[in-house]
Amino acid sequence: MLEKLIELEKCALQELESVENLDSLEKFRVTYLGKKGMVLSAMKALRELPAQERPKAGQLANQIKDQLLKRFEEKRESLGSKNSRAPAFLDVTLSGREPARGRFHPITQVLEEICHIFERMGFRIVKGPNVELDYYNFEALNIPKDHPARDMQDTFYISDNVVLRTQTSPMQVRVMENQPPPVSIISPGKVYRRDSDVSHTPMFHQVEGLLVDKGITLGDLKGTLTAFVHQMFGRDTGLRFRPSFFPFTEPSAEVDIQCVICLGKGCRTCSNTGWLEILGSGMVDPEVYRFVGYDSEIYSGFAFGLGIERIAMLKYGIDDIQHFFKNDMRFLRQF
Repeated sequence: MLEKLIELEKCALQELESVENLDSLEKFRVTYLGKKGMVLSAMKALRELPAQERPKAGQLANQIKDQLLKRFEEKRESLGSKNSRAPAFLDVTLSGREPARGRFHPITQVLEEICHIFERMGFRIVKGPNVELDYYNFEALNIPKDHPARDMQDTFYISDNVVLRTQTSPMQVRVMENQPPPVSIISPGKVYRRDSDVSHTPMFHQVEGLLVDKGITLGDLKGTLTAFVHQMFGRDTGLRFRPSFFPFTEPSAEVDIQCVICLGKGCRTCSNTGWLEILGSGMVDPEVYRFVGYDSEIYSGFAFGLGIERIAMLKYGIDDIQHFFKNDMRFLRQF
C-alpha cells in the first residue's frame, strides 16, 4: 500500500508539471483532489489494512495530500499571473486610441432646449401615441370629416378611423378630458404627413403647447412666445404676429422672427422679406371646449405648435431638412 501511495504521488506531480492552463488544472483537481478523486479513494482504502499498518500508511497519505494541495495552489497562482499579463500581440509602442464618444442628434438637442424653456415657464411635458384615433387627431380639434383643413394635413391611414398623427395636438384633448382647468402642457413627439422636399419630410418632430385658465388673453400668448423666441434665438431677435387660420384656434396667428441669416435685411433664405415663419398659434376655439366639457364662458386659453426641424434649421443655418436624416457623420459631428 505504501508503494502504491508513493507511485500515486509521483504520477500526480508529473501530471501537474505538464498542466499549462486553468482548464487543465481544474481537471487535475477533480481527478486527484476531488471528493471522488484518487487521493481520497486511496485514503478510504486504508480501512482494509491490518490495524498495525494503518497509522504509518495514514500518515503518508496525509503528507501526500498536503503536498499535492500545496503544489496545486502554487500552480494556480502561477497560471493566474501568467494569464493576467498583456497578450503577446499587443504593441505597447502604438499611440493610444481614444474611445468613440456618442453625442445627441441636433434634433434631440433642440427638442430638449425647447422643453427646458417651457418647463421653466411652468408647462408640464406630456407624451402620447404616434398611432391616433381620427376623433382625437381631427374631429375633437374642430376638424370634422370632409373639412377642407384636412387637405393641409394629409396623412397615413391605418384604417378609416386610425391614423398616424399629423400633430401632437391630440394630447391637448386627451389631457383636458381627464383634468379640470387650469391646464398648462407641452406635448413633444413625432408626427407624420405626406410631404417630402427640401423643407419637409414625411416624419418630423413637433411641440404643441396649451394653456387654459380663467382670464387668459391674447396678451398672455404673445408674452409667452416672445419670451420663448428671445431665449431660443437671443434677446435682440425681432418677432411679429400675422393673422392666420387654424380650425382649433380663433383668432389665430402665424409667428415670424427676424431672419437669422441677414438680420432682417433680406436674403434668399427669407425670400428678401427679412422674416421667417417659425410657428402657428391662437386662442383656443370655444368649439374645442365643447368636446372636453369645459365652460367657455368661464375659461379661456391659447395653443401653439412649432416644428423642431424648422427651429433647428434656423438656429444652425441649415438649408436642407434632409441632412438631419441621412446619418452623415461629417454633418452630425458639428453639433
